[in-house]
Amino acid sequence: MEKFAQPASTNASTGKVHSNVQGIVVNGVIAALYIAVSALIQPFGFTQVQFRVSEMFNHLVVFNKRYIYGIVLGVFLTNLFFSPMKAYDLVFGVGQSVIALVITILCSRFIQGIWTRMIVNTVVFTFTMFLIALELHLAFDLPFLFTWLTTAVGEFVVMGVGIPVMYVLNKRVHFEKMV
Repeated sequence: MEKFAQPASTNASTGKVHSNVQGIVVNGVIAALYIAVSALIQPFGFTQVQFRVSEMFNHLVVFNKRYIYGIVLGVFLTNLFFSPMKAYDLVFGVGQSVIALVITILCSRFIQGIWTRMIVNTVVFTFTMFLIALELHLAFDLPFLFTWLTTAVGEFVVMGVGIPVMYVLNKRVHFEKMV
């Protein structure tokens, strides 16, 4: 009977259940923040020139790879709720995020230093905007190369500005320990 007296949210030997619950909650908050920030700048997040400020949350994976879940959920729900071209964005937008996040996570194994990881993350996300350019080309017949340039510039600016912002925030909240 004593075995059932322990609270359900903790495991006395490992703390594993508490850690999993905390990770789920933190990723839920990240998804909600991604959606909220995207909603605030909605007109600038789905056009040929994109400045989706919430993209700076992509830098969280350089602190801890477990943030991928909250980021991808945030991208998915943002595209589901706000995108004028839902089907395309649910495939291309979410796909681009997953691909770029996985590349960053894999590269981070070999890269020392948070600043360097965030710079690599910025380059990866900027480069993979060709998927968004392809999406816009297919959906609206926009010129592929020019659209890749404009979406990549927007992504580069947001991610570049996000580097010092996320670095300073990390000093206060310690992202690597939250999930």
